Amino acid sequence: MALLDPAMKPLQLVPANDPINALLALGNVLDGSQGLFITSPEVNGVLPEVHGLPEAVEEKVGLIVESSGSTGTPKRLELSAKALTAAAKMSAKRLGGNGQWLLALPINFVAGAMVLVRSLIADTQPVLMNTSMPFTAEAFTRSASLMTGERRYTSLVPTQLDRLFQVLDAEPGLLEALQRFDAILIGGQKPNRTTINALRKKDINIVTTYGMAETCGGVVYNGEPLDGVEISILEDDRIAIESPTLASNVKRPYITSDLGQFTDGKLYVKGRADRVVVSGAHKLSLESVEEWTMKQAGVVSAAAVSTTHPKFGESFVCFLTLGDATSFDAAKAHFALGVVAKSGEWKVLEKLPTLMSGKPDLIELTELAAKLGGKVGQA
Repeated sequence: MALLDPAMKPLQLVPANDPINALLALGNVLDGSQGLFITSPEVNGVLPEVHGLPEAVEEKVGLIVESSGSTGTPKRLELSAKALTAAAKMSAKRLGGNGQWLLALPINFVAGAMVLVRSLIADTQPVLMNTSMPFTAEAFTRSASLMTGERRYTSLVPTQLDRLFQVLDAEPGLLEALQRFDAILIGGQKPNRTTINALRKKDINIVTTYGMAETCGGVVYNGEPLDGVEISILEDDRIAIESPTLASNVKRPYITSDLGQFTDGKLYVKGRADRVVVSGAHKLSLESVEEWTMKQAGVVSAAAVSTTHPKFGESFVCFLTLGDATSFDAAKAHFALGVVAKSGEWKVLEKLPTLMSGKPDLIELTELAAKLGGKVGQA
């Protein structure tokens, strides 16, 4: 049996809706006595199927996490105890010290798991939201009120931050709760700059992060790499990362699928190399479509996907949700985005489909866009 091999250690499975046992198991991961995989939530006491996982893992394997899979099949990354510890300590140093954390993200993804890891390294008790339930401002405010630490942190995805911002004046105690955090980390997808700037003006410390499962989460805070992290831009504009937090089963340096540049000494992520539409010999980043859409009045969320076009070969559909506005006008999009925008289409949905991580489900949206067929590019 593999467990008899002294070079191996047991791999424990814990469901995402059992954060207490996950916290205890992560303690064992950090001391090197076992490996851990946090599954999707169990249903009626039954763990979901986990295909291809062994009963035991090599000594270097600590936490196995899956990438979000928003644009394809999720990958399983092996994060060592050393990498997890380094990530937590590097984060605390940049933020100004250890503190108490509020868990508001699913722990079967790296951002949520790192909240628990940082809590263990800081030797503080995290406050745990029920991440199996829909995220609400009321639940967030109530959970934040339970925090007792002198320094307080939380980690959110942009859609959660947008949701809080939308009810900032209506939810009792929310503004004060947000102001009480020493830092609110935002990552996982491109943030809404309008939301961030408005909250910062209210003395709320929003820290934008860049990173992924391959790097134990965020390794760039507010455009600046954490101490010990080296960021370089390749000739094709892809971002390369060298860091003590890299997963054991990725090549070093880790070459991402993200396009970036340095502006005034800070990293600016332009979008993904695989999210560029080539339409009629012209190129357009889907992230730029989303960014422009989010700046329009009444838009709450937006996600763009590529699709075929009968005349130009390729185009896009940008799905969006609206708040107070009742309609959306994309007539002026081509002035900001260029000629490709004329062949694109904007479609209003009541709600964007999302993954458990909170990111838009681009695969489902791509399938929905395909069903539009010849309607793309038409009035």
